[in-house]
Amino acid sequence: MIIKSAEFTVSNTKISKLPPPILPEYAFIGRSNVGKSSLINMLLNAKGLAKTSQKPGKTQLINHFLVNKNWYVVDLPGYGYAKSSKSNRKEWAKFIRNYLEKRESLQCVFVLIDSRLEPQKIDIEFCCWLGERSIPFILLFTKADKQSNVKSQQNMAAFKKALLAFFEEIPQMILTSSEKQLGKEDVLNFIQEVNQNFIAPQFDFEEEEQE
Repeated sequence: MIIKSAEFTVSNTKISKLPPPILPEYAFIGRSNVGKSSLINMLLNAKGLAKTSQKPGKTQLINHFLVNKNWYVVDLPGYGYAKSSKSNRKEWAKFIRNYLEKRESLQCVFVLIDSRLEPQKIDIEFCCWLGERSIPFILLFTKADKQSNVKSQQNMAAFKKALLAFFEEIPQMILTSSEKQLGKEDVLNFIQEVNQNFIAPQFDFEEEEQE
């Protein structure tokens, strides 16, 4: 897939205020500081489109980016805000869950995992939450350039083994690096294939406006 255009559309926490669900959407989510914004910018050839920060948990809204005028990248707040108040974490978790469970045009969730780490409980729990709700997801292991390929593969294998305690089949796993553009073609090819089979859900604009 060739990325011809990518533009910010809207930030919000209310599903009713998001763009009409008539184009396929792909959500990106992971623990704070997993490299999500850098990965999105790399995939879309748009440096600075998704805002990067050294402070974990900066993304606190649902951010939509329209790509090639016909599909969306959705940048979701990370899970596990170490420095956020308990009430804020609860509220963020609520609108993230609402989006993931109710968004009709959501095609897949890309769950970002730091390839440098052994399996983390919070990542496993989130994958299980998606699995229990039959929400399709793919695992993107980030920051592969920060260590040897052997170490990355070892951590991916360990994560796969941990998931097998809860899943009969493991979702696709892709090793990525924003610096090296590793995994870019695999991710975009997957999106292109899904887009070709996308059928827009029935949507009542009048009913949505009344809400």
